Amino acid sequence: MNNIDIIRISDLHKTYRVGTVDVHALRGVDLTVKKGEFLSIVGPSGSGKSTLFHIIGALTSPTSGTAVVGDQDLSRMSDAERTRMRKRTVGFVFQKFNLLPNLTARDNIAVARHIGGTAPEPTPEFTEVLRLLGIADRLDHKPNALSGGEQQRVAIARAIVNHPAILLADEPTGNLDTENSRTVLEVLRDLNQRMGQTILMITHNPEAATYGHSTVHMRDGRIVERT
Repeated sequence: MNNIDIIRISDLHKTYRVGTVDVHALRGVDLTVKKGEFLSIVGPSGSGKSTLFHIIGALTSPTSGTAVVGDQDLSRMSDAERTRMRKRTVGFVFQKFNLLPNLTARDNIAVARHIGGTAPEPTPEFTEVLRLLGIADRLDHKPNALSGGEQQRVAIARAIVNHPAILLADEPTGNLDTENSRTVLEVLRDLNQRMGQTILMITHNPEAATYGHSTVHMRDGRIVERT
């Protein structure tokens, strides 16, 4: 981790219209994240965690306030600009693995490389990532031949194959048992420590949150504490 702020969020608001009701998902969030930081984000359902992720990941725009990722101000981007930014800057890992069932692990990763516009062959650095993930010998298996933990590690490989500046992990252990959860969390920590990967992780698991450098606690659309 270094002293460069890779994420700078100031007075961020997001309001959704549901029928005739305004839902205030974010209510003035301020947050900075250093390059190379591993930040855990916790809070009850409806606290604004996923909305914050969606804005940082350029999946939606804020209602007001600023969200700067790297040198890009997401609050001023068009839909097309946000799409380009997602491909180049952000990797996503979700609770559901979302692997294409008819493709091998290798081909699932290759699809992400194609979408990102990168070269078809893995770099030596990415070969080392596959070793860290422990799936180098499982790449020719389809998802139904992989354990849940292996599928999630393939999903992580897919998320970082294009070398994103930021990895957003939304409940990455939510579908895993204790042993596989620990393996996945250790993989994320290794990626952070050995590769300098910036990681933001949403989790309901207090033990999982301890894998980060610090933890942001959210409630009712606000950050109420950072520990």
